[in-house]
Amino acid sequence: MTATPLLGFRPRFWPTLWTAIVFASLVALGSWQLQRLSWKVDLIEQRQAGFEAAAIELPHDTDAIEEIIWRRVLVTGEYLHDQEIHLAARSMRGNVGSHILTPFLRSSGEILLINRGWVPRERLDPAARAEGQVTGTVTIEGIATRGSVKGPFSPANDPIKNVWLWVDLAAMEKQVGQPLQRVVVDTLNVPVPGGFPIGGQTRINIANDHLQYAITWYAIAISLILIWFFWHRRREREEAAE
Repeated sequence: MTATPLLGFRPRFWPTLWTAIVFASLVALGSWQLQRLSWKVDLIEQRQAGFEAAAIELPHDTDAIEEIIWRRVLVTGEYLHDQEIHLAARSMRGNVGSHILTPFLRSSGEILLINRGWVPRERLDPAARAEGQVTGTVTIEGIATRGSVKGPFSPANDPIKNVWLWVDLAAMEKQVGQPLQRVVVDTLNVPVPGGFPIGGQTRINIANDHLQYAITWYAIAISLILIWFFWHRRREREEAAE
């Protein structure tokens, strides 16, 4: 009867313990990435569905607004161009510029921020795009968003210089001097007099690499087990040869 290759296989305690701990951690990381994958797919589908749905009037109540984030919305009122906010370090087709966030006084009296879109550096001064400073009552169709959020390494905003790296509605509210609705409406890519700002800057399709990350963690876990096994087999053979 042929002996099994594992006959007499005696793994050492400490290498096995640490291997088990690391293996469990790697598997947990892979499983976490699969959970992130499911969350990201749902998020993309939510954005896509909201983008494709018919536009509805932006609610007035904060709780109601939270329920329609990523939906197409309509708002009627007028721009307060003299209080526009510059969201810096935004690129478009490899060109660096800014997004123009303009306070918008709704016909119902509330004020919110409209992300009118991207402008290059040379058009940051409103005087350089005077034709695009639309006046009077207008109806805007756009996407309801929460605006960009602060990342772990995001620099601080500079309200004095009107240089903002992320949307801080509380601080922007102080700069505007009026209460702001807790939403930022991104305009669609529609023609604007003079060509700027360029709307349609909402990111619908976002990076989703979580499946690759999960496969990587699981592959490392399998490799670790193989290393653990063959290391022990080599040690046993070396000890048997002595």
